[in-house]
Amino acid sequence: MATSVRARRAGSPPPSAPPSSPGGPRGRRAVPGGLRSTLYRWDIKATPYAFVAPFFLTFAAFGLFPLLYTGWLSLNRVELGGDPTWKGLENYTDLATSEFFWNALLNTFTIGVISTVPQLLMALGLAHLLNYKLRGRGFFRVAILAPYATSIAAATLVFAQLFNTDYGMINGLLDRTGIGPVDWESSKWPAQIAISVIVTWRWTGYNALIYLAAMQAVPQDLYEAASLDGASRWRQFVSVTIPSIRPTILFTVIVSTIGATQLFGEPMLYGGSVGISGGSGNQFQTLSLLMYEKGWVTGALGQASAIAWVMLLLLLLVGGVQALVSRNNRKKLGG
Repeated sequence: MATSVRARRAGSPPPSAPPSSPGGPRGRRAVPGGLRSTLYRWDIKATPYAFVAPFFLTFAAFGLFPLLYTGWLSLNRVELGGDPTWKGLENYTDLATSEFFWNALLNTFTIGVISTVPQLLMALGLAHLLNYKLRGRGFFRVAILAPYATSIAAATLVFAQLFNTDYGMINGLLDRTGIGPVDWESSKWPAQIAISVIVTWRWTGYNALIYLAAMQAVPQDLYEAASLDGASRWRQFVSVTIPSIRPTILFTVIVSTIGATQLFGEPMLYGGSVGISGGSGNQFQTLSLLMYEKGWVTGALGQASAIAWVMLLLLLLVGGVQALVSRNNRKKLGG
């Protein structure tokens, strides 16, 4: 024992450990050959694909196949219960000359603008208020999300009663102020404003929470530096908060635009018996309502499929604009 200690002090290397047996802990590094080695390699390569396969199979069955089949139907004349007849691009050329299509496209655009812009501005303001330390801010955060949890049918029916031309509360208040009753159902702009109010009421809180999460990720050092420079809260909001959450704002604009393009439930339920046609004069018929009317009321599945593909192209166009704006922002930040 003493000799071993003196040998180590003299600089001699310590005795090497005995080689471990193949079945010991170190022997596990070597993968045995044969069938077990083949199964091991297959397990390493195939297991990740097996985990993601259910998603791709579900997407192929309920996403990709309907998309491709709708594209094929848009090139045919198809009636309910009938055989398809090849028409090429005739359905698309008919849409280009259809006043109902252009009316629905314009209604979709106007309702989207007058619902998205106030919605996002109000959500930004609410998020800014909730970002400060307020009493009961946890309650307010849950409360502003309550409209989003409400079903579309319940919310639309309630607002339809509020905007009723004969006995609605909105017209009652307007009558007391001397403005007089407004025809919220048969007139174009009042009907579109009423539908936009429903959309704004339902989605403002949802977007506010998204903005609030982005605001809480902004470093507090930026606000402290702005405060030392004498910036007011409004100046901090404009110069610090808005630039910091610009990607989130762009995201909500794109998502809200997509939702406005697919608007269906609110105008259909608001119009009641004439909801599918967008009112008695198609004054608030959107592209989704027109597609439903063409497919399941008149039975022209080919034209309905063409409208669906036009909506898809519009959404792709919106996505392309988002990609360009994001790329320009990254270049500016990088520069």
